[in-house]
Amino acid sequence: MPTKKLSNCLSLLVVVTALAMTGVAIASPEVPGAPQAAPIALVGGTVHTMTGPTLDNATVLFERGKITVVGRELPIPAGAVRVDVTGRHVYPGLIDAMTTLGLVEIPSVRGSVDDAETGDINPNVCSWQAINPDSELIPVTRANGVLVTHTSPVGALITGRSALIQLDGWTNEQMTVRKDVAVHAHWPRMAPIHTWRLEETTADQLSNRDKTLKRLRQTMLDARAYWLAKQAATDGKAPQPAHDERWEALIPVLERKQPVMIHADEIQQIQSAVAWAAEFNLRVILCGGYDAPRCVDLLKKHDIPVVVTGVHRLPQRRDDPYDTPFTVPAQLHQAGVKYCIAGLGRMGNVRNLPYHAATAVAFGLPRDEAERALTLYAAQILGAADRLGSLEAGKDATLFVATGDTLEIDTHVTSAYIQGRQVDLSDRQQKLWKKYQEKYRQLDAAKKD
Repeated sequence: MPTKKLSNCLSLLVVVTALAMTGVAIASPEVPGAPQAAPIALVGGTVHTMTGPTLDNATVLFERGKITVVGRELPIPAGAVRVDVTGRHVYPGLIDAMTTLGLVEIPSVRGSVDDAETGDINPNVCSWQAINPDSELIPVTRANGVLVTHTSPVGALITGRSALIQLDGWTNEQMTVRKDVAVHAHWPRMAPIHTWRLEETTADQLSNRDKTLKRLRQTMLDARAYWLAKQAATDGKAPQPAHDERWEALIPVLERKQPVMIHADEIQQIQSAVAWAAEFNLRVILCGGYDAPRCVDLLKKHDIPVVVTGVHRLPQRRDDPYDTPFTVPAQLHQAGVKYCIAGLGRMGNVRNLPYHAATAVAFGLPRDEAERALTLYAAQILGAADRLGSLEAGKDATLFVATGDTLEIDTHVTSAYIQGRQVDLSDRQQKLWKKYQEKYRQLDAAKKD
């Protein structure tokens, strides 16, 4: 018995130590920016307004976290901090329209993964409540100009509600720009697939698909019945139904106050999802959208915007041209469908968002459209265009200064502001780069000695 007790104690000590070390590893040392104390004028740069022409040798003036004026030859108020950005470019903060940033730190460490709840129907889950402000991935992301992310829970069917998160702040409340952006639904695969990795037969796949579709429809029927029962109770025509958090979360969706973001790529998925949404008169945002160019008329008929999740991905069918995913944004632009460009949702690579748009430019998307797809269009689709997405008076001073075109891989972000607060652009990757640069400097010096 004593030996067993000692073994248990040692095991507990190992677990506690590992958790403590994990806690240290995932807490970034960068200090959030202090509130803006004085007006700041960025003078002499090339200003990419997004809603108007790009202005050379222009000034952006902001105060108390809001942009007050943008233009050329502006008077600088007394007491303002003048920052010379001559030869540099000023952009509104980039917005990644679909991520799990802040919910996952190290996928292989279960204690740092908080992006999904158990069960398939979880519209009551709120992503902003689980954001980790100390994530090491946040400084890495904002160092490349991505200052806002649309962070969503993941899972099986209806996974919860997403939020717009600005990448600076002491708490998740300070970081949340907009709650309840959308309720997320992940549409099942409509056609069976055959691969060595999948053991299900065709019949089993079709049966599971039909069960899933039936469950999605029944979910909305139950939510609508609950909503109507509440209305009847308010009118005094029926007793109050038992409170249900899941159906409460779906009432704004049924009222069209909040969209449902449907994750679907393949054409049959998109058609099925739109039919489901039309039955319940729901506002829809399509997320994924690989086959969206094949559904242009359907999307335009129902006024459905598309969040293109990742240009850097492989063709989904054997007979698709190699550049099919690269051309999706250009095709949607040419067809007049509302769209924006997101990354692939992988936490550590959210920083690569500009390069997805750059590839779309190489395959037919106009450059100015690509910039808007990362800023203005994303803000419009996610319901935050009154605060984000362009450099205009009255909007949040969430912007950055770069050495050149943000779509170019050799461009560096030199300074960034979130609601007027200058943010720390250092991160763990830069520190490691400096560390190992010094390592090999010392090793080379030792060889010469």
